Amino acid sequence: MIFQKWIDRRIEAYQSDLIRKYCDEVETMYKKMRGWRHDYHNHIQALQASMALGKYDEVNTYLRQLNDDLTGVDVTVKTGRVMVDAILNGKMNIAAQNEIPVNAKAKIPDGTPVTDVDLCVVIGNLLDNAIEENKKLLPEERFIRIYIAQKNTQFYLAFTNAAGKKQEKRESVFASSKGAEHGFGLSRVQSIVKKYGGQFFADSEDGGFTAEVLIPLE
Repeated sequence: MIFQKWIDRRIEAYQSDLIRKYCDEVETMYKKMRGWRHDYHNHIQALQASMALGKYDEVNTYLRQLNDDLTGVDVTVKTGRVMVDAILNGKMNIAAQNEIPVNAKAKIPDGTPVTDVDLCVVIGNLLDNAIEENKKLLPEERFIRIYIAQKNTQFYLAFTNAAGKKQEKRESVFASSKGAEHGFGLSRVQSIVKKYGGQFFADSEDGGFTAEVLIPLE
């Protein structure tokens, strides 16, 4: 009984810390958006001044720069759930800051029984692991691939990332140089998948790591 209460407290503290980190990442993204909106009128005035002077080349250059800047703060992945969009795009922004290219295709199908909080825990942990593994490698070796969709009658998530040497597996969880908290995160992913009657698969090879989740749709 005492041990179970200790486990429950650990889980509650872990999820609270995870959600706090997600909120911080989302806030960073929206600060960029608010900053761009704040400068909107200045951009318009600059363009009008250049147009009035007939400096059309300068206008084209300015518009290209604005487009690149706006692309950097736009929501690049839209899954159909706001909280999941926030965590995915927040993590992709962190990956970009670390020179990790991400290829993502994500759409949450109707009938997915997993709550937003549980989805964020699963996606957040798997992407945190993927980013950490990539940071150990040279920039030209880095990559992350994300695929979230319906597969037959299952909700399917697949995360593939560049990695170093093949990782060892201990009691169904891959070992990590990050220590116990890292392993605890992967255990949380497995427990959430099990909670919804799903299956979790992980495969480690030299140069790459893949994690897959299958959960029955309602």
